[in-house]
Parts: sequence; structure tokens; C-alpha cells
Amino acid sequence: MSDQNESKSAADLSRRNFLGVSSTALATAAFAGITAHAQEMQDTRKAEKDISVSNPGQENKPLLVENPSSNMPPPTDHGDIGPVWYSFDLVHKRVEEGGWTHEVNSIVLPTSKDLAGVNMRLTAGSFRELHWHTADEWAIMLDGNARVTVMNPDGTMFIDDVSKGDLWLFPAGFPHSIQGLRPNGCEFLLVFDEGDFSEDGTFLLSETIAHTPRNMLAKNFGLDKEVIAKLVRKEELYIFPADLPLSLAQDKAAIGGQRVESPIKYTFKMAGMAPTRKTPGGEVRIVDSRNFPVPKNVAAALVTLKPGALRELHWHPNASEWQFWLAGKGRMTIIMNEGRARTMDFNANDVGFVPRVATHAIENTGDTDCIFLEMFKADQFVDVSLNNWLRRLPPEAVTAHVNLNQEQIAKIPSEKELVIPG
Repeated sequence: MSDQNESKSAADLSRRNFLGVSSTALATAAFAGITAHAQEMQDTRKAEKDISVSNPGQENKPLLVENPSSNMPPPTDHGDIGPVWYSFDLVHKRVEEGGWTHEVNSIVLPTSKDLAGVNMRLTAGSFRELHWHTADEWAIMLDGNARVTVMNPDGTMFIDDVSKGDLWLFPAGFPHSIQGLRPNGCEFLLVFDEGDFSEDGTFLLSETIAHTPRNMLAKNFGLDKEVIAKLVRKEELYIFPADLPLSLAQDKAAIGGQRVESPIKYTFKMAGMAPTRKTPGGEVRIVDSRNFPVPKNVAAALVTLKPGALRELHWHPNASEWQFWLAGKGRMTIIMNEGRARTMDFNANDVGFVPRVATHAIENTGDTDCIFLEMFKADQFVDVSLNNWLRRLPPEAVTAHVNLNQEQIAKIPSEKELVIPG
């Protein structure tokens, strides 16, 4: 931006207020779907020093302040890699009595074909009604408390209470429910292993009942037709308020206790686990089929970067990466084949995407910790560290590729750090 005072004033605007009046089309055109034309580094560096970067015409300044790397990309950016950013603050929010929901899927982030995300809120007592769907549901609790239930095909039941930092996994086709608890309900992120998944396309108990012939319902349930005639509360409940449940122990006893208890545990205490890797620059917690055996198609890493720290240059050989930003701000550079590269800025509530095997690094550009999820359609978290690779090669092989002598090569970290201090 050419006027620093004007930029600072724009930064003071409320991001949510601004994004609330922005259209999805505007954001997509502004910095998700526009082709980044090839840049020559030398030309870009010259342009940064003269009036070439100025824009005397119209600008959406709050949007540019949030995304300086898109407005004035580093000279290393080159070509087009497709959309790598979107935000939950830009999508339609479905609000019901008892809560709300909104989603980021391949409709708004078309490069993400493997995973989709849903952010949902339930007030205390309110249900996300009994339902099931075509995709596996991986979830992390972002705030509050909830009670979850899921039934196995053999009729055994799993019931548990979850709180901030806890995970669950509900397999495709397994019927389940979520209910907000005291004191203030809950908020959570759902991740589905289908890129085009929509929460509006779930199979609902209310719709099943409403659209089954009444004589068939009477025969199936063994109930009188008079009872069946009053069975339908509403054709689609979806999210709705209800009374708070009994205690967890009382609910377990009410359904049959240990006799019907599921042998499979569908929840995991991620917040309570020790970091998989901790350095002075932050920490990473990895959850996949090795420590949470239930998920077969979703692996995750919760990353915390301290100010200035870097999620080291790396790539994932087994899956694309879908990110959800929980706190702070940072920037990510993605480098593809054919010299294509893109740098984008991220803030809380944003979604990022990295193509499979693309090199990338993430830097905390704020003055507080930044926290984000790395999600993969895979049974295990797998990454390749560039530092680790260079240090495992014979030094003469590295020198043949880059202008480093043996002493300089030895300064590169030899082990996979995951997080490098700033």
C-alpha cells in the first residue's frame, strides 16, 4: 500500500464486519481465483522501488490489509497454482433456533477435492439432530461442552462427553447425534473426507420419518396408527433446542449399560496429549491411526507457532493438506513444479489448501502464537523435511546443486524439526 497511515486505519476496521458485507464472488475474484501472471524476479524488484506498485484507482483496503502478500507478492512468486485460500467468514451461515452452521467445500475452494469443513455452534441443550451421511466425520471441539452418541451396525452404542480440544470420528453411515451442554453449549469443526460434502445433504431422522408411509411406520415400530399420526414433530429438525440431558452415567444406564456398550472408543483427548514435537519455536501434536485407531481416512496435526517461528519447508507425499486457522496470523508460501509459487496470508477462521507433494512453509507474522490444523485424507501423517533430506545427502551432491560449501551445509538442521524458532 502506498499510504501507510491509510493502511493502518483500514487495519483497524473490524474484519468480521467487513467480511460480513463482502460477497463470495468478490473474495474469490480478489485473491483466490485470479491467475497470478508470471513474474520475473528482477522486474518485480525494480517495480518495488518505483511507482509501478502504486494504485491511484479503487482499492478494497481492508481486504488488502488482511492479505498483503497477495496485494504485493514477494518476487519469488511466479505463475498460477490455483486457489489456496478461503474463509468461513465469507460463506453463508445457516442460523436456526439452537445454533448455526456454515461450510467450506469444493464449491468455494475447488482445488480441495478430498476434504471439506463445517463449523457449527449449538446452544446448551440444543441438538444437531440424529443423522448419518456418506462421508466419515472427523471433529475437534473449539469451545464448550457437548454430548455425542454413535451406534455401531451391531447395535452397540458409544456415548461420551467432549470439551475443548477433544476429537471424535463417526464413520460414514453410522447414526449419531451431538448435543450442547452447560454452561454455554459448544462450537466445533467437522472435517469430511469428501471435498464436495455439504452438511445440507445429510440423512436426517426427521426426514426419514416424515417421508415414510404411515402404515409402514406403524408396522415397523409396532405402534398404533393414532400414535404414528402424531409422530412427526417437523419435517426437518436439523438444529433445534431441547432439554438438557441427564448425567453421562444415567444416560449410559438408561440404554442398557455395559450390555450394549461399544467396544470401540470414538473420541480422543487431543488437548491432553503430550506434543509430538516441541521446540523453542512452538509445538506439533499429531493424531492419526497410530494413536487414534478409529480414523482410517483422516490424519491431523495441530500446530502452534510462536511469533516469528517457521513451520519448516516440507511436503506431504501421501495427501493434499487442508488447513483450518484457529488463532493468530501467518503467511504460507507454496512452491509447485514448473517454478510456480504463491504466497498468501492467513488469519483465524481461514482455510488453506496445499496440493499433494508441493513444497511449503508457514511463518508466524504476528505478535501472538498462531495455531492451525493440518488435515489429510490419509490414515497417517507423513511429511518430508527439506532440511533433513539435504543433510542426508553426500555434501558434494548438495554442493553440486546449490552454492554451499561443506561448512555451510553443516549448519542446516540435520533432523526434522517441524517447527523452527524465529
